[in-house]
Amino acid sequence: MDVIQRIANELTINIKQVTAAVTLLDEGATVPFISRYRKEATGGLDDQQLRILDERLIYLRELNSRRASILESISSQGKLTAELEKAIKQADTKTLLEDLYLPYKPKRRTKAQIAREAGLEPLADAILEDRNIVPEHIACDYTNTDKDIHDIATALDGAKQIIMERISEDAVLLTELRERIWNNGIIHAVVVKDKEAEAAKFKDYFDYQEAINKIPSHRALALFRGRNEDLLSLSLKPGIDDKEQHQICAQLVARHIKVTDTSRPADAWLAETARLAWKIKLFTRIDLDLKLRLREASELEAIKVFACNLRDLLLAAPAGPKSTMGLDPGIRTGVKVAVVDATGKMLAFDTIYPHAPKNQWDASINTLAKLIKQHHVDLVSIGNGTGSRETDQLVADLMKQHKSLKFNKIIVSEAGASVYSASELAANEFPDLDVTIRGAISIARRLQDPLAELVKIEPKSIGVGQYQHDVNQVQLARSLDTVIEDCVNAVGVDVNTASASLLKQVSGLSASVSENIVAFRNENGPFSNRNQLKKVPRLGAKAYEQAAGFLRIMSGENPLDASAVHPETYPVVNAILDDTGKSISELIGQSHFLRGLHAANYTNDNFGLPTVTDILQELEKPGRDPRPEFKSAQFKEGIEKITDLQIGMMLEGVVTNVANFGAFVDIGVHQDGLVHISHLADVFVKDPRDVVKTGEMVKVKVLEIDLARKRIALSMKRNTDESLIKPKPKKQKAGQQKNHQHPGQQTTIQGTMANAFAKALKK
Repeated sequence: MDVIQRIANELTINIKQVTAAVTLLDEGATVPFISRYRKEATGGLDDQQLRILDERLIYLRELNSRRASILESISSQGKLTAELEKAIKQADTKTLLEDLYLPYKPKRRTKAQIAREAGLEPLADAILEDRNIVPEHIACDYTNTDKDIHDIATALDGAKQIIMERISEDAVLLTELRERIWNNGIIHAVVVKDKEAEAAKFKDYFDYQEAINKIPSHRALALFRGRNEDLLSLSLKPGIDDKEQHQICAQLVARHIKVTDTSRPADAWLAETARLAWKIKLFTRIDLDLKLRLREASELEAIKVFACNLRDLLLAAPAGPKSTMGLDPGIRTGVKVAVVDATGKMLAFDTIYPHAPKNQWDASINTLAKLIKQHHVDLVSIGNGTGSRETDQLVADLMKQHKSLKFNKIIVSEAGASVYSASELAANEFPDLDVTIRGAISIARRLQDPLAELVKIEPKSIGVGQYQHDVNQVQLARSLDTVIEDCVNAVGVDVNTASASLLKQVSGLSASVSENIVAFRNENGPFSNRNQLKKVPRLGAKAYEQAAGFLRIMSGENPLDASAVHPETYPVVNAILDDTGKSISELIGQSHFLRGLHAANYTNDNFGLPTVTDILQELEKPGRDPRPEFKSAQFKEGIEKITDLQIGMMLEGVVTNVANFGAFVDIGVHQDGLVHISHLADVFVKDPRDVVKTGEMVKVKVLEIDLARKRIALSMKRNTDESLIKPKPKKQKAGQQKNHQHPGQQTTIQGTMANAFAKALKK
């Protein structure tokens, strides 16, 4: 109940909603199923709320499990006081819980532990209790040659180690200092000596510093990657004035042990102990903690970015069930060709050699023309890898020479195609084909239906994340799996054409059950109604309940089987048919009539207003696809490599990746350009995903070209300030003064003047 209450407070929903959702999740229900078909139980919680609820449920249960272990550990030591127990039970984060446990956590034999074993703890207590004591005088009583305490200095050092350890394990002090450094600390990066050439890709961070709580996730992950590759050195400063902040923190530590001045004999000694505790113990611990905190926060943000990009890519517009030719470009090794029918079944394959060294241009055109005519190809899908623009030109020549062939050509991302073609899945699907031909098939299919094809590929291989190999792989996999699950179930799956890879993403279906569905389909022919699914081996009642609403049977016996209406609610539809006197075929798609019905008239004890409302909406457009209409970008002719670009050039491209700092756009030169967040729109943009999505077509203007680093700066602003377009730098004339204005300030002034002048002219 404590967990449920806390989740309810965090999501500002009532306990009944949380209890219902948690019960359903614990019973094995998936988020897509709960959000779509159990709205009455959860009070209408949507999939986003349910995902947050599920994540918090996992975290809080892990927190409670750890809390129980800690309480048991401290209790077994005989050190669990009522006050400590209360503090542990009230700890609301894993960090605070571990801080409280730190003094009681089994640890290696420290200097403080050795001092305690030598009987020096009473000395430490005496100094802390009476500040008028002269430490050197009282320490005489604690020398002991049998325990290696030969002199006063050794005794005092042991007492100092005990007090320093106590200070460093004080949860309240740790929390205060940690937050102080988080709010004021500076991360400083420098290049490792003599590794400047090797670290060229990290040039921007050779001498770089930024507030630790302000560093964007992509920059933080770049810094950690540089450190992990032993190319950058990272240090944490407690503030802008390093020395002053260290002194302030040492004073805070001294004040915590009630040292406010150094007039009494013990105070001066304790002040020095506090300084050492800060420098040796506390700051070292906080340095590690905050770098870990920065890394974890950056990883979470990177995972979020990856998940958003993957969702956009999976929900990209499908070209639809059309006969498609896939071309996997290559120069020396040739262009691999594969033709698939409207369902994705392979019809033919070949290899052509239009490029150097064979240069069989005309023969290649004739081969493609023959295949297109023979199989009535509607679309030609060209992979965007090496040789893409040359192959695109080949197909353009084909279109000119064979005008009677009516088809469209589209360049698609081939990211992950090679991973799929070499996978066990592809080998099982096409055991007799070369891996390169399998890649061409994948390129054709991902144009027909990106979702159905991309689910076969490990998400990390699709390449729409930032630093995806540097983040927590367990969290990344869990996040991406939920994205795939949400996307597949939002679109729905044609059970008669779907692969086992696609089916296993459907709510309630495991990999083995998905394979059984395909095997049953191959043996008995297409499913004609949803009830037949119950005959599939190992597809039990629970799995059927979870999956049935997301599985579509097109042109089946019951039109409702092609919709998102769940079989359990078919009686509601029958009641509507009886009441209206219409047949199902007369009712489906009749928007005007359906909107005139009152959902409340058809509710019952099992299905309330939300479910009936959903049914009526689904009957208007049964099985509607939430994905957008298919469109394709046209790359500019003659622009095939980065050296063909010119400053100010206007181009059309496709967004390949969206990061927190902007969007990468494929403009057909084998090197994506970057539209920085400041150039995504004419207005301020907080989140790039508010403006663009992965797979979207955009028009851009070339701002800057860096051939050495292969970087292209682009702009999507309608009225790009010409002062921001950077031509090749001109040599400065002798005696000419440099402009000492800050670059950002100069840009702002120029932009303001240009905009003001433009408005004046308009008036």
